[in-house]
Order: sequence, then structure tokens, then C-alpha cells
Amino acid sequence: MPLLYTAIGVILLLILIMGFKLNTFFSLIIVSFVVALLLGIPAENIVSSIESGIGGTLGHIGLIFGLGAMLGKLIADAGGAHRIAMTLINKFGEKKIQWAVVVASFIVGITLFYEVAFVLLIPIIFTIAKELNISIIKLGLPMSATLLATHSFLPPHPGATAVASEYGADIGKVLIVGIIIAIPTVIIAGVLYPRLVERFMPDIFSTNRKIESIGEHKHFELEDTPGFGISVFTAIFPVILITIGSAFDMLQKTVGFADNGFIIFMRFIGNASTSIVISLLFAVYTMGIARKIPIKKLMSSCSSAINALGMLLLIIGGGGALKQVLIDGGVGDYIAKLFEDTSISPI
Repeated sequence: MPLLYTAIGVILLLILIMGFKLNTFFSLIIVSFVVALLLGIPAENIVSSIESGIGGTLGHIGLIFGLGAMLGKLIADAGGAHRIAMTLINKFGEKKIQWAVVVASFIVGITLFYEVAFVLLIPIIFTIAKELNISIIKLGLPMSATLLATHSFLPPHPGATAVASEYGADIGKVLIVGIIIAIPTVIIAGVLYPRLVERFMPDIFSTNRKIESIGEHKHFELEDTPGFGISVFTAIFPVILITIGSAFDMLQKTVGFADNGFIIFMRFIGNASTSIVISLLFAVYTMGIARKIPIKKLMSSCSSAINALGMLLLIIGGGGALKQVLIDGGVGDYIAKLFEDTSISPI
């Protein structure tokens, strides 16, 4: 019955969102109440279970998620992402333009959420395609594949961060393994696959599009944007800090030396939450203060990032509420017992 009630909850969730077009967060909360009642959770405990689920999920990832969005927005609004993309494209040349798009998208996609990075890069893709007289699809597929890989595998993106939080995984290790997985994924899906498709369906790559179809976009003069080196360094600064902290942690476990002030400090700055705070402060300086941009304008960028993020955070919290209801209702224990004497994965 616990699995049946869970299935009913999932079906109800799909009906509310897809059928009745209800807000996703609202639908998750409704389903959490329904599933809690079906699982026999005492009525007086349902609300506390839902609240603890929301708080437990957002408590760890909220800081990383929110500040990560601010960091990406600062880099984008300062023109740093535009500088990264255009510089790499100019360096790689026309013949290797797809690789340039992949590298640019990877760097930009580390800190920017998929939809933000997509909106930021797609006007550049349209412009390059027009100048080189090549198909937009030829550049758009590498960009999309790369942004999807970074968004799916690399903290501080919400999916990777949330999964790491649920499993109690070390963010630094998740980041390192994520990069190792993302690189071949991007090469296969972003470069090799489009080439294969072009060979069998060349007509797809001959379609021309108008840049107006994506709406208005912010225009940057290259000389008015931050330098390439500082833009890249600012974008990957949280990754550097997290990786250093994780490396010291792994080295200590391997060698077995005792804690000291330096190790504790490196572990502190390598913590995902600490690193994103330090990186945001660094970005405020490199993308703003150093370029004599008023703090008020920088904070306006940060505010707009959070405004766009608000509903997504609530949806993630709503997912945490449903998760907690399933745990408190005994579904987790039931699945554990169901697979207790088997070698089959519970997944």
C-alpha cells in the first residue's frame, strides 16, 4: 500500500500541474497533504512534517543556490560572459567554431543557471552564425548540450547540489566527478552527435533564423566589458576554492596527518557555502568596484537574480516537503524491507 499511495500522489501531482495548470509549488503542497493522510500520518503531525521537509531541503542549498545566482548575474550584467564567449570564438577560428562554443558555454555555464546562460549566449550564437554564414543549429546544439551538462552535473547548480545534500555527499568531490563526467558527455552530445546528424540530415543545418525571434537582448561593446582573464577567473573562482578544500580533505585522509590551523582554514574556505560567499564578494570587486560601477547598480543585479529565483526555490522546497512526508509515512522503511534480502537496486 505505501507504494500504491506514493503512485497515487505522483499521478495526482501530474494531473494538478499538467491538467489543471496549478502552480507547481502549490501542487506539491496539496499532494504532500493528500499522501500524508493516505499514509496514516496523524493529522496533528502533517504540517510539522511538511515544514521540516521544506526547511531541511532549503537549509543547505538555499545559500549556495541564491548566492550562485547572484554571482552569475553579476558576471552576465557586467559583460564578462560576453567577453569569455567572444574571445574564445576569435581564438579558435571558423573551422573549430563548435569547440569554441563548447568551451565558452562550459565556462559560462559553471556559475550561470541553464536558462540564464542560454538567454545570454543565444544572441551571440545568432550573431556568429550570421557573420560566418553557417547554420544556427550547428552552434546551438553544442551550446545547449554543454549548458545542460554543467547544469546537471556541477554544483552550485540546484540539481547536483540538492542530490549531494540528500546523500550527504562532499560537494567538492561531486564537483570533481561531475567535471569528469561532463567533459566526455559534452564532446559526444555537443560535437560528435551534431556532426553525425548533419551527415544523414543535412537539411536541418541549412535553415536560417532571424535574431529577432529570441526577443531583446543586452548589447555589449567588447571594449566596455571586463578582461577575458579576470572574467574567467571570477566565473570559476568558487570551483577553485571548492576543489582546493576537497583536495586538502582527501590528502589528509590519505596521508593521515592531524588537523592544524592551516588545514582547518583551507577546509573552511573550501566549504561550498563559504566559497560562494567569498566568490560573490570577489565578483562585486572585479565586475563592479574595480570598474567604477556603483554598488547600488551591482545590488540591483543581485536582486533581479533572486527575484527570478524565488519560485524555483519554493518548488525545490515543495519537493522536500513531499520527500519528508514519504519518509515520515514509512515509505522509505517499507522499500528498505522490500529489498532487504535481494541484490536488486531499490532504484
